[in-house]
Amino acid sequence: MKAIVYTKYGTPEVLRLAEIEKPVPKANEVLVRNYATTATLFDCWMRSSTSPPGFGIMMRMANGIRGPKRPILGTDLAGEIEAIGKDVKLYKTGDQVYGFTGLNLGAYAEYICLPEEGMLAKKPVNMTFPEAAAVPQGALTALYYLRKGQIQIGNRVLIFGASGGVGSYAVQIAKHLGAEVTGVCSPRKRTFIQSLGAETVIDYTQKDFDKNFETYDIIFDTIGMSPFTSCIRALKKDGFYLLNNEIKQYARFSQVNLFDTAAMRKIVQCDVVFCANVLIYFDVKAKQKVVSHLYNSLNRGGYLFIGYSESLHGVSKAFKLIHLSKAMAYFKE
Repeated sequence: MKAIVYTKYGTPEVLRLAEIEKPVPKANEVLVRNYATTATLFDCWMRSSTSPPGFGIMMRMANGIRGPKRPILGTDLAGEIEAIGKDVKLYKTGDQVYGFTGLNLGAYAEYICLPEEGMLAKKPVNMTFPEAAAVPQGALTALYYLRKGQIQIGNRVLIFGASGGVGSYAVQIAKHLGAEVTGVCSPRKRTFIQSLGAETVIDYTQKDFDKNFETYDIIFDTIGMSPFTSCIRALKKDGFYLLNNEIKQYARFSQVNLFDTAAMRKIVQCDVVFCANVLIYFDVKAKQKVVSHLYNSLNRGGYLFIGYSESLHGVSKAFKLIHLSKAMAYFKE
């Protein structure tokens, strides 16, 4: 089978097309013929061995000190089951599925074996393979965090990085769950974020959100760039401050002025949730439940689910597998 592999860290040019052995499913696994995958920031970090501050050593240890332990990247996939192991009960040959491999990677290949009890679900009938493949990583993360924030109908939610891979799903999910959503993004993304359901859009280049004296039940920072003290001030009592890039925010938290009594009082009154993304990837049981929830909602048309794109079809640009390096370069533009 064909796969995109890499044997050293570097720019997208380290990726190459290779012929490798087609995997055979174990007793509890399904063999998926992969029709679509994604190029994400996580894949770029793994390929280049770069990462957010604080994650460098951790990612090198996980992925290989001298070179990558897992030569095939990719975490999201959508395809059709071609074969099943003898103990598989949940799926049959021919089922169309989508899923998430997490730190096991491997989705940049024509075929992949996945455990039936893993982060896998039948593809919603109203979505194409590319649309389904664009869902798992961003949507799973967004829904997981918003649940941590105990989101409820009528909540006022502020989302930093609203146009990104996690943020664009957070806007849609929060809106779907009955919240009033404000998105923070660049001015060229305003129309896109409004199309996803945000009532208010703040241009981060022109306006400090806390100057409006608005308060929120949930502030969700999907990119690790929110001003810590200002966010604390903008939270309602018993509100939630959700931090996606927790290493950066630990550093910001350590710089809070301890003599700012108003901010310190709010820190005591609210919940600052450092949800560790790296740990979430290992929480298979939790993500299985979220995958099932997304599947049911997507089938009902409950979410629009446009991923990191400005296309009404959910995918801004598609690339053939052999052009994956171009896809990564496009993603980083």
